[in-house]
Amino acid sequence: MEGDFLIKVKSAYNQFTKAEKKVADYIMQNPKEVLFMSITDLAEACQVGDTSVFRFCKTMELKGYQEFKMMLSLSLREGQEHSREFDGDISLDDPFPDLARKVLKTNMDALTETYSLLDEGMIDRAIKAMYHAKQIYFFGVGASLLTALKAMNKFLRIEPKVYCVQDSHMQAMVASMMGPEDVAMVFSYSGATKDTIHVAATAKEAGATVICFTRFVKSPLTSYSDITLLSGANEGPLQGGSTSAEISQLFLVDLLYTEYYRRYFDECSTNNKKTSGSVIEKMC
Repeated sequence: MEGDFLIKVKSAYNQFTKAEKKVADYIMQNPKEVLFMSITDLAEACQVGDTSVFRFCKTMELKGYQEFKMMLSLSLREGQEHSREFDGDISLDDPFPDLARKVLKTNMDALTETYSLLDEGMIDRAIKAMYHAKQIYFFGVGASLLTALKAMNKFLRIEPKVYCVQDSHMQAMVASMMGPEDVAMVFSYSGATKDTIHVAATAKEAGATVICFTRFVKSPLTSYSDITLLSGANEGPLQGGSTSAEISQLFLVDLLYTEYYRRYFDECSTNNKKTSGSVIEKMC
């Protein structure tokens, strides 16, 4: 799944140098104009040197500037450039219909970008690791803990070996007791939350397989990750715990759950009947 080139730029953003970020910002704001610019034109527009533009291309794993322009052109030609009609932050002056459309677009963009960033190989490895695991622990703090709890609740319907510890100190203790036969499912949008990084590092040191749900390809968290699943929501510094970030990660959880159920249908179906039957009398 190739994905939109502009989405890949966003996903790689935090690994760019300061000069490369200037290049990335300009490209994302003016994609059509960049198609007709030379490497020197782009460098001047970004107020950086030609070498910074070339390094940006290399960071994006491209052979050079011409391949970059080809990838950008294909991205725009396929009609994947985001509509700007309702882009931007919500304003105090927005009428309610515009407010509703902006919120809707934010959530739809999060799902679309997450879909574009899907790596089938990573999904396959994650499902196999979970199936063969002795224990599966879901970790997160703050808003990401709520996502981890929802993920555990979903998988508990079909797998008895899933757990979620809420206290950050207890999470660290649990991680230290994991082994090579266990899987740690770690949620963090930024990949830079200290408690979550500590848990991932501890689980990794204990020999467990670490699966991370995060926004960025490279971060302090992903340095301990065996399998990384990327979410596509764009969350500003003052938007911690945004619904779009949660929706994008829950989409990945739902995808894993559905494919896991499909692959191991007989076992999962049997477990689902047991768990459903255990609460049937509690329903009105």
